[in-house]
Amino acid sequence: MAICFNLSFYRQKWEMSFPQPKPEVPQLPQHLLRTIDCQQGAVRAVRFNADGNYLLSCGSDKSLKLWSVSRGTLLKTYSGHGYEVLDADGSYDNSQLCSCSSDKTVILWDVATGQVTRKLRGHAGKVNCVQFNEEATVILSGSIDGTVRCWDTRSRKFDPIQILDEAQDGVSSLKVSEHELLTGSVDGRVRRYDLRMGQLHVDFINSPITCVCFSADAQCTLTSSLDSTVRLLDKSTGEMLGEYKGHKMKGYKLDCCLSSKDTHVLSCSEDGHVYCWDLVEGSLTLKLPVGKAVVQSLSFHPSETRLLTAMEGRVQVWVAEPEETEEDVVVVQQEKA
Repeated sequence: MAICFNLSFYRQKWEMSFPQPKPEVPQLPQHLLRTIDCQQGAVRAVRFNADGNYLLSCGSDKSLKLWSVSRGTLLKTYSGHGYEVLDADGSYDNSQLCSCSSDKTVILWDVATGQVTRKLRGHAGKVNCVQFNEEATVILSGSIDGTVRCWDTRSRKFDPIQILDEAQDGVSSLKVSEHELLTGSVDGRVRRYDLRMGQLHVDFINSPITCVCFSADAQCTLTSSLDSTVRLLDKSTGEMLGEYKGHKMKGYKLDCCLSSKDTHVLSCSEDGHVYCWDLVEGSLTLKLPVGKAVVQSLSFHPSETRLLTAMEGRVQVWVAEPEETEEDVVVVQQEKA
């Protein structure tokens, strides 16, 4: 006697028991959402704020500008520096900004009014990098003069509360994470200060450092240098965990960063691209064409798959999948009307 099986029934039952895996969300921002013409000369640095809803652009025309990421609209212009602005950071509660400049100063700003809360002087040369600590009670600034200065934002005194002068050349980059400070210097050394324990750890890269950052899990550090190499180091031992090459970084101070979930390494390049590597495998995953000039700066969204890049006088906003912008919605509504 022939036995007939209802294969479709079993297939449905199998699929119910073992559903197909959901397609992975794209991990890299490779679609251009919008380009912002900042109209502030060359954009020296671009930064997301703490929650990623706003961006800061630092201009060679001495201005700092605050923009809405979703709309691409200018919200405020901050004027007070005497020369080009090189870096900026926003406080955790979005009430304050800090910026640094080639005019040797650091400025603390009130976001809402646009007024200078205080102008901090003490560096002997241009100030390359600046960042708040997590509570925004301290501003840390790194300068071509080889020092990192720590400024109390609540004190009435204008002198730094601490000066770190271990670098033998200019400090090009710094990052703060809880009680740790990471700095990169033109002397080829990455220095990690444990501010709570009063300890200093040094790793020698043997090439001028352009950018440093912590991984999201705080177990690793990422370093870019002028030998066109990005290196991933174990924070505790200094062991090199990964080396990423292919981009061009020979004569410019350019940014590198990790994606928000530590899955990819990203770097600016002098050839007009952003290079994205798989962190574990080290393979080049994406070569993002930004333009024909140097990609000066980049910033990855703190939680979403979004990327900011800066080239010449413009900032680009990149997303993982094509999105309908608010401008598109307005156009569609007008066409229907």
